[in-house]
Amino acid sequence: MNLFEISFIKFTLTDLFDLVLISFIFSYAYSYFRGTRGGQMLIGLLILFFAGFVVNILGFRATSWLLNLFQTVWVVVFVILFQPEIRRLLTSVGQNRILRKLFQIEKLSIQEEIIACISEIKRNKWGAIIIFERENSLKTISADGVRMGAVFSPELLVSIFNPTSPLHDGAVIIHSNIIEAAACILPLTESKTLNPEMGTRHRAALGISEESDALALVLSEETGKISIAENGYFISSALTLEELGNVLKEKMSDIGDE
Repeated sequence: MNLFEISFIKFTLTDLFDLVLISFIFSYAYSYFRGTRGGQMLIGLLILFFAGFVVNILGFRATSWLLNLFQTVWVVVFVILFQPEIRRLLTSVGQNRILRKLFQIEKLSIQEEIIACISEIKRNKWGAIIIFERENSLKTISADGVRMGAVFSPELLVSIFNPTSPLHDGAVIIHSNIIEAAACILPLTESKTLNPEMGTRHRAALGISEESDALALVLSEETGKISIAENGYFISSALTLEELGNVLKEKMSDIGDE
């Protein structure tokens, strides 16, 4: 069924659905690459693809050959240089709630592993601050830290907070089951109600919870106390490991299902 014709170009209902689908795919991809070099390269690819489409219609063979060559090179460079962003995008697609129900994909949970990590860090009398990203994006903060894009691993998380590690002095940001970045500098709260005994990690945890919907977990190096900050408040402090598990279950039904 033809919707309209422009010169020799026929636009059908199938073309319309095809256009909507490809627009959705690029929009979804750009929402994850936005603010990174990957986003800029994605725009560059779109421009090249559109230019290639136009010159093919106009019959410019030499220009078409040159643009097709650049398109191939850009795709290869894009895949090589931006593996973390692509991996994060594919992980997000795989963890989509609708797709999980459609394909009955098993949920990924790291709650127990988080508790095991905190137990190990606490046993070594180290400090830690872990930020669980939820709906509000923390890309700008992740970008200023050390980008990792690594699949969650208890060993990796514990090693990050080892005082001999150059990454220990800062926050770790976790989104779904991906450790997005380490050594991140968080905004400090200006609240006057904070307990004077609480240090910089607690001020940072409270600060990020004031500016986003993230859940901030703090393990004090001095006291060994575990605290949770959300929505600008410490909802729990001096938690046992069992209580921490209960709070995580209450606040995040599945850390890996965000």
